Amino acid sequence: MKKIEAIIQPFKLDEVKEALAGIGVDGMTISEVRGHGRQKGHKEVYRGREYTVDLLPKLKIEVVVSDTRCEELVTTLTTAARTGKIGDGKIFVYDVAEAIRIRNDDRGDAAL
Repeated sequence: MKKIEAIIQPFKLDEVKEALAGIGVDGMTISEVRGHGRQKGHKEVYRGREYTVDLLPKLKIEVVVSDTRCEELVTTLTTAARTGKIGDGKIFVYDVAEAIRIRNDDRGDAAL
């Protein structure tokens, strides 16, 4: 099993959710996060004063899938979240040792 974490622009959430639903992905966790990448934020002017916005609002989407669906999910996420501009985000893929459904003790892919 693989855990895919995607950090995306907040305004791309609806497109990403629709794309994931389109390939049959039902479960996901979405968190509001803040951070920056290589660009280290940007400068803005407010009431005549310039200040640096270095922690930009993003969304983190977490999905666990079987190994066979990993590449399909990554491709779908990449396509749906891309704007082609700096700050589109990142996708991270992790190995998952075990998944257990608390309600009935299903394990592995059956727990997904």
